[in-house]
Amino acid sequence: MDSSEHGSSVTSPGVAIGGTLPPGLTEEEAEEIQVELTKVDDEIQTLRQVLVAKERHAAELKRRLGISPLSEIKQNINKGWHDVQCSNAYLSASATLEDIGRSDAYKRTQETLSQAGQMTSAAFSTMGSAIRNRFGEMRNSPSFKSFEDKVDNMKYKVMGRSNGEGDHSPTSNNAPF
Repeated sequence: MDSSEHGSSVTSPGVAIGGTLPPGLTEEEAEEIQVELTKVDDEIQTLRQVLVAKERHAAELKRRLGISPLSEIKQNINKGWHDVQCSNAYLSASATLEDIGRSDAYKRTQETLSQAGQMTSAAFSTMGSAIRNRFGEMRNSPSFKSFEDKVDNMKYKVMGRSNGEGDHSPTSNNAPF
């Protein structure tokens, strides 16, 4: 087998790319290394072929056992999660979080944030009611009524009687609001 088939860096025995030997290396040593490199490349190729064959065989065995790729993924995830839960880092972090959850500072902070949330909710509710009342007042104001009449009049002029409104006035009390 030619060394160029394996992508080695030596073009011919004893000659490195560039045509010279590395310093301190005799031509005989370079040839021995080249032979060893060729053997290692051959072994790598053989191992790749064996691995592919083993993977195919494993896939066939799994298929015969009814193990689908999805069930394999589920099993891997479950095993991974179990490994995480059993790890020292996870156990240590869980214990620390439990300790924090039992601390007075955490309880005070939790109570404070809960109260702040309730107060914020009440403030937004009050603000919403105030806005709703203000819009109601605006809608009943003479300025808004005048604006509403102008919009209806404009609509009447643009749309005309083609939409089946008949002969009644555009300022009548049939506003969509």
